[in-house]
Amino acid sequence: MNMAIPESRGWQARLELGFEPRPGRTRLVHRSQRGPLAVQRPFYPETGVCHCYLLHPPGGVVGGDELEIEVRVAAGARALITTPGATKFYRSAGLTALQTQLLRVEAGASLEWLPQEAIYFPGARARLRSRIEIDEGGQFLGWELHCLGRPANGERFDQGAVDSLAEFWLDGQRVLLDRLQVLGDDQYRAAAGLRGHAMAASLYAVGADQTMLDAVQQLIDERFAQLPVGATLVDGVLAVRMLGQSTEGVQAALVPVWGLLRQALLGLEPCPPRIWAT
Repeated sequence: MNMAIPESRGWQARLELGFEPRPGRTRLVHRSQRGPLAVQRPFYPETGVCHCYLLHPPGGVVGGDELEIEVRVAAGARALITTPGATKFYRSAGLTALQTQLLRVEAGASLEWLPQEAIYFPGARARLRSRIEIDEGGQFLGWELHCLGRPANGERFDQGAVDSLAEFWLDGQRVLLDRLQVLGDDQYRAAAGLRGHAMAASLYAVGADQTMLDAVQQLIDERFAQLPVGATLVDGVLAVRMLGQSTEGVQAALVPVWGLLRQALLGLEPCPPRIWAT
């Protein structure tokens, strides 16, 4: 994947992370950064898994900013990456903010990619590109949380543009392409769009099977049947998609789904990152 980005008038930042197994735990063995992207020191709240918090010190993304993230999890390693807070895309005077993410998971490795929500202020222009490459025998569990406007303040995303594309590659073959495109108010009330919801979220589990899909659907039926949420399984990728009005409401449904799949797919007990409780 060509991760090169053109010149812009905003921040240019790049972060590379590499995880490898060591006796008893996974270590962050490679870290290269340019510009305002960084990670805190790794945490080990559970055996064998390296927890990392991804930081963007400026506190928000503006038109013309270009952020590039590349993560590699080597065979036998286990990593969980999250963020301490929402990523805010501010109103743009015309330039588009670009964020690209390349996540590589080798055979026998697992990556949990669980950033907090992306909030698009009215008038923001954002383009996100995620490519997730998993070798046969690798495992990925992650989500994308998109908030259009600032519903808590009564601000709708009535102008601006968001174009988010996620590609999933399993052993060199593309198995899923998911895209969210919103241009101002055009998708806000559409029956095939957001249906008046400010939040659009997707959770993905690569390496899942029919038994896991059945368990997720049972959880949804028992606890969240009244919510606009559903699950599908295509070529080994289990996708749970949801609409909502608040981050709290979306996470109240997706965190239990993540916990269920963490046990079924990764063989790990739920261990929410400490930063989620602050």
